[in-house]
Amino acid sequence: MDMAELTALLTPGGLRLLDEVGEIGSTADVARVVSRLRAAGHSPDLVSAVVGQARLRVRARAKFGEFAERMLFTRAGLEQATRLSVAARHAGRFRAAGISRVADLGCGIGGDALGLAGLGLDVVAVDADEVTAAIAAYNLAPFGDAVTVRHGTAEAADLSGVEAVWLDPARRTAGHTETTRVRAGDYSPPLEWAFELVSRMPGGMKLGPAFDRDALPADAEAQWVSADGSTIELVLWTGSLARPGVRRAALVTRGDDAWELTAAGDAEDVPVRPLGAFVHEPEGAVIRARLIGEAARQLQAGMLAPGMAYLTSDEALTSPFVTSFRVREEVPFETRALTRALRERGIGTLEIKKRGVDVDPAALRTKLKLRGEDSATLILTRVGSRRLALLADRVG
Repeated sequence: MDMAELTALLTPGGLRLLDEVGEIGSTADVARVVSRLRAAGHSPDLVSAVVGQARLRVRARAKFGEFAERMLFTRAGLEQATRLSVAARHAGRFRAAGISRVADLGCGIGGDALGLAGLGLDVVAVDADEVTAAIAAYNLAPFGDAVTVRHGTAEAADLSGVEAVWLDPARRTAGHTETTRVRAGDYSPPLEWAFELVSRMPGGMKLGPAFDRDALPADAEAQWVSADGSTIELVLWTGSLARPGVRRAALVTRGDDAWELTAAGDAEDVPVRPLGAFVHEPEGAVIRARLIGEAARQLQAGMLAPGMAYLTSDEALTSPFVTSFRVREEVPFETRALTRALRERGIGTLEIKKRGVDVDPAALRTKLKLRGEDSATLILTRVGSRRLALLADRVG
């Protein structure tokens, strides 16, 4: 969306038209709505804005639920926005620390600011992109004077009266549609500036989950977050927002439920043991936080192989920090022999999990020519120099 489209949309008539259009799902729906709106005499800018927003609102439900129906987006802004359930958990940490006024530097379309304001905090939201700042102002308007949205850079933001900061440095090139990732040295605001800011005042800082661990400030709490099976972010917490004695944390959320592992540092892995009745795959946040050993001790499990993020155990225990599988049997790793084994067992639906082996699951599934009524999970990994294929069933 460019400024001309946004200007056309941000009128009573434009917003009313957006509400009237409603949900647009398929490409055929797009063509039909565009033709109808153009025939009705609406400008190209307004038609483009309305159709684009109607499609984005459908996609935004996964992150914002029912709130998406009254929000505006850019495609890039939606992709990079924190989902509202996670933003609310972050906001809860600010409130628990007794903080009442937060600067959201690099606010994007306003996802994190929504979480903060929704818990009653005052927010100064700043974004360097004019269109994005205008969209954030629209999305945050229901909070009235509790939220101030400014167009400007994080470095130039007036922080007078602010008690803490939330930073989400831009990790992609500028733009509202297609963007590409940039290296850490090209983040905006610069990492060196951002790290210095959160070293002298309480702060939370959102980074990608694969951020270089060697570059993390030693005195910050590093919290990796998994949501509904995907590892979505790393958050650094400093000052009064960092928990005493916690330097590594793995937060796992599914819907509205959440569980967390915490430790003073990286956890030592448990010893390797022979294959047991169960195999467990730790959540991505647990792996990134290097807390596999903590999860393993809860499960009375051992490592399946050194340096491989699979655990194994005999006890029928599981936890929110792993996905557990009951092992049926070991099957051949070679494709033709594996095809015969699966056909003999009537397996027509197969989930393929792999670690430590060079296998393309989609290509393998095609070669297997699956037929049958049964379903199973195929776990492919390596134990030393030996490739291992296990047929298993998900637990829970």
